[in-house]
Amino acid sequence: MKKVFTAFDEKDMPEFEPEAKIGLIATVNPQGEPHVTLITALQAKSPDILIWGQFSDGKSKEYVKTNPKTGFLIMTMDRSQWRGKALWTHKERHGPDYEMFNTKPMFRYNAYLGIHTVHYMDLLETYGRESLPLIRIALSSLLTKAAKSAAQTGIQDPILKPWGQTLFNRLDAIKFISYIDHNGFPAIIPLIQCQAADSRRLVFSPLAYKDELLSIPYGSTVAVFGLTMDMEDILVRGTFSGIDQHRGVSLGIVDIIWVYNSMPPLHGQIYPETALKPVTEFPAQL
Repeated sequence: MKKVFTAFDEKDMPEFEPEAKIGLIATVNPQGEPHVTLITALQAKSPDILIWGQFSDGKSKEYVKTNPKTGFLIMTMDRSQWRGKALWTHKERHGPDYEMFNTKPMFRYNAYLGIHTVHYMDLLETYGRESLPLIRIALSSLLTKAAKSAAQTGIQDPILKPWGQTLFNRLDAIKFISYIDHNGFPAIIPLIQCQAADSRRLVFSPLAYKDELLSIPYGSTVAVFGLTMDMEDILVRGTFSGIDQHRGVSLGIVDIIWVYNSMPPLHGQIYPETALKPVTEFPAQL
């Protein structure tokens, strides 16, 4: 059972400030499904308020306006992490927090991308500093790799492109799973051991984070976010089909139904493929 706090330890807050970290925001779309976005400009303004800077448009920025329930994760370079739940409250386009974000090196010296909006969230709960269970993750990854081919769907029509399959199968890539909990909040669980059985299915050994993974309801819609250290990422959404035995190994199964490119500058749905629309309106000549 995790300890639950309603405020960050003030000694931890400076660790959230560097841009060289992983920041994730999980939101809920209008269909009640989880969505995960990489937002490195995520930090604490105070022990009970989170702020994050927006420099590109994406679905998460739309979803928080209609459903303010969010989950978050911050992971620093030393593999320490903080997770929890928060409520989005408002946004600002000026003020001291706006100035603070735009004076950070990543944005101050970027000729193309600057922070144009600052978002504010009230912290509801967090679990303090957590360390990754590296031994369990390593064992889970090896078990997943050994058994995943036995969990292939056998369906030839592909969903994930080869690039996406390669990303999920990289043992140095970091993955996370999100689902909507019984209170309607999206939870985020590290799932580094997750790999692609084929282009239509992701699998994972539940040896690491077992108690949390077993709490995901069978048949629920989950989102799995994959990220490399080169900041390449991909988001898939699928159906959690429970945990089953393959070659004597317990594997959690996610059957993919949707794939999304969340990398700037062009965010968008990859699968199901959307029809190309002709351009019929053009800007006026200057």
